[in-house]
Amino acid sequence: MNARTAARVGLPALAILVWLVIAGVAGPMAGKLSQVTTDDASAFLPASAESTRVEAMLPDFTDTEFFPAIVVAENPAGWSAYDSRFLTDALAPLQGSEGFAGQFSPALPSADGTAAQLFVPVATAGEPADAVESIKAALADPPPGVTVRLTGPAVQVADLSSAFAGIDGILLLVAGILVLVILVLVYRSPILPIVVLLSAVFGLSLASGAVYLLADAGVLELNGQSQGILFILVFGAATDYALLLVARYREHLADVENPRDALRTAWRATLPPIAASAGTVILGVLCLLFSDLNSNRSLGPVAAIGVTASFLVSITFLPAALAVLGRAAFWPRRPSPGDTASPHRLWTRVADIVGAAPRRTWAITLVVLLAGAVFAPMFRADGVSTKDFFLGETDSVAGAEMHAAHFDAGAGSPTWVLAPAHVLEATTDAVRGVGGVSSAEPLTADGRPVVREGTAAVQVTLTDDPDSLAAQGTVSTIRAAVARIGGVKVGGPTAIDLDTRLTAQHDRNLVIPLVLLVVLAVLILLLRSLVAPLLLLGTTVLSFATTLGVAALLFNGPFGFPGADPVVPLFAFVFLVALGVDYNIFLMTRAREEAQRIGTRAGVLSALTSTGGVISAAGIVLAATFAALAVIPLLFLAQVAFLVAFGVLLDTIIVRSLLVPALALDVGSRVWWPGALSRADARNGRPE
Repeated sequence: MNARTAARVGLPALAILVWLVIAGVAGPMAGKLSQVTTDDASAFLPASAESTRVEAMLPDFTDTEFFPAIVVAENPAGWSAYDSRFLTDALAPLQGSEGFAGQFSPALPSADGTAAQLFVPVATAGEPADAVESIKAALADPPPGVTVRLTGPAVQVADLSSAFAGIDGILLLVAGILVLVILVLVYRSPILPIVVLLSAVFGLSLASGAVYLLADAGVLELNGQSQGILFILVFGAATDYALLLVARYREHLADVENPRDALRTAWRATLPPIAASAGTVILGVLCLLFSDLNSNRSLGPVAAIGVTASFLVSITFLPAALAVLGRAAFWPRRPSPGDTASPHRLWTRVADIVGAAPRRTWAITLVVLLAGAVFAPMFRADGVSTKDFFLGETDSVAGAEMHAAHFDAGAGSPTWVLAPAHVLEATTDAVRGVGGVSSAEPLTADGRPVVREGTAAVQVTLTDDPDSLAAQGTVSTIRAAVARIGGVKVGGPTAIDLDTRLTAQHDRNLVIPLVLLVVLAVLILLLRSLVAPLLLLGTTVLSFATTLGVAALLFNGPFGFPGADPVVPLFAFVFLVALGVDYNIFLMTRAREEAQRIGTRAGVLSALTSTGGVISAAGIVLAATFAALAVIPLLFLAQVAFLVAFGVLLDTIIVRSLLVPALALDVGSRVWWPGALSRADARNGRPE
């Protein structure tokens, strides 16, 4: 074996070995990501909001080392002292044990005499879910006629942790099965799907290891939603890039004898569009760093790491594996020179239809898309109450409903108003005058107001459920009422929810234009044109508007959703535009390549024919992987899953297959303006 042959055999083997080592070292860290996630309020707090500043000052006035779990129990026959003793006696063994802090309150009967509530301080430093399970176990056998429920901030955190509990198990399993089934149908081979899936798994190992180490070192903050999106993004992106490379490889295998030559040509041809695609998504998600909301800002680098890992595994491990397997990767239907069967028969017919009447094609398609887009303003994204975050029954929601039936809903989750000590009385009077306030009392010790560095505190109980939009409206009114006093800040759980919602709206209005500018810049550099990038970006935005309109009709109608968080359209836009434009990149880079050889018209039709199958398959894979997010029982993830899945399918089936090529044909060689290619057709006497 000479040195050249040894290198041709050894380099792919070395690349595979390197990825096996990476998977062995970093892979186990994927299962440990839940150990470095934070799903309490700190993971979502807006960085500069008023409630965040109050949160930083509260330790001077009250113990913030715990948050309450509220035990609420009812007995329709009448609450008795015996029932109260059951609550206190059952919980007594938990007092002072791990996971709990401070004194448990006594059982406090309701005014209607049929219920009682009891406050249990759960330590913020522990695992709230474990503490909540201990409370449930202690109260599992109530007296006859007594029903016990749990609610409050600690129980909400436990419910959120429970919702994300299967994220590194069932989510990956569902996504993996979906991808495997689609790949088997696409390749009709048992070998290639395994290779592509293995590529995605290796990419996920690298991404998970990097994110784990950075989160463990405190460099970035990870929460459950970012973890779920990371898994889905890596699977979808790695599979998409693999589909593009494998399709081009298969194409060249039908032209040349040596599989290595075919692979080398395919790798060189697909590297620019794959790199541009990955770069677009990476830069797009990094725009989230400009968000003020912690959860948005932390997602940016996490998603960027995931796409980077997908790109690296797709251009190193996958070609190495294909080099080792050769034509055997496509068994039992191995492509070889002389094959007469065309793999593009369907897309040849589509190209014939588009080419025969491009103007009519784009006009009809445009009307269809606009018919859906007109409903986009009906999409309600002004926020939902915390109890609507969850799909299905949860402890915190059921407990909140029982609690609201017997007590002031805001008890246990007070709103805090911090004011200069010399205006404490005026502040308290102003807050008491606000509708929706049950009580407002200055915080005192030994009969005197507690003052810290010239600041006093007022503890406010709201009449509405503190997790509701109505309670957030009351906080807004409180802020307006004390604004004229000066130096007064309003915080607490409800204020945090309000500021989170308002900050998400601000982030949406800031990040969306940034993403558009970034994507446009990448397209201009890639296609060396102004017309084509503007055309591609415009069609992608129209596709998003249509998706939003269709979602509005379904969410408000058959799905019966109560609304959406402002972060839903933001996440959907970032991923749809950054990922959706990928398919336009795959199409138009191939069209540009072909146009240089055979002219714009023939080049566009050739690109549509040759990329139709692979782009459609890639779109289906990406839609399926994002749809897998719906297995996590959270409203906003189910909504993001639908928006991205539907939008990607719309992009691949209608926008990329009909609208974009029809517009490019109608515009002709001017689509490459001002690049030299825009003048090449006329110079060479080719039809546009």
